[in-house]
Amino acid sequence: MNFEFQAIGIVHSCFVEKFGIPRQPGLAAAARGQLELLPPFDDPQTLEGLEQCSHLWLQFVFHRPPSDQWRPRVRPPRLGGNRSLGVFATRSPLRPNPIGLSVVKFDGVTQRQGRIWLELSGIDLLDGTPVLDIKPYVPYTDLVPEAENQFAGAAPTWATVVFSSEAQAACRALTERLGQDWEALIRQILQQDPRPQYQKPDPQRRYGMTLKDAEVHWRYEPADEGEHRLVVTAVTPRRPPSG
Repeated sequence: MNFEFQAIGIVHSCFVEKFGIPRQPGLAAAARGQLELLPPFDDPQTLEGLEQCSHLWLQFVFHRPPSDQWRPRVRPPRLGGNRSLGVFATRSPLRPNPIGLSVVKFDGVTQRQGRIWLELSGIDLLDGTPVLDIKPYVPYTDLVPEAENQFAGAAPTWATVVFSSEAQAACRALTERLGQDWEALIRQILQQDPRPQYQKPDPQRRYGMTLKDAEVHWRYEPADEGEHRLVVTAVTPRRPPSG
């Protein structure tokens, strides 16, 4: 059986590349974005009652998957990239149908220039992600306290993140200009250590990622007990796109 679906909206995200996106929703509460509803779904009637919800389920399409072909077994980052599991036991984007599901915080509705936007936070969505459906999160049924996932049973261990004085100053300037806590956003992203887990930290190597409004650069340095911490060395504002 084949089905055809129409996108009801497009996500405008702080994440413009896949590297650095949190591996699960909610891990970076400061990661904000907007869901722009598309015609004919941009009717205020479709949102009546949504103001009573704090969180939403978004069903979306992985529109830029790492490969055009799905795989029966994948190597999830949680297992360090060295072990494989069946695709249906993971949340890998390399699926028979490239559909994802995320719980996001709903921060309200904005209407401007004849368009309707849903304000979201705690997102793990790439800029331009097509959304197929929105459903309210219902705590009494969606929260399952006794649920188990033995290979991902506990939250990840957070890495230590520190900022150089120059990076802190750049974050303050961005916060003043854009009205978002940039130091918190970068810290929440990097404390998950976006480096591929099979790749050992190299103090000589410089890492970087591109967010919508800034380039972020960091390095690793040895810490206590053989651990490494991430040192943010530079946060460089990006020029807004022309036109």
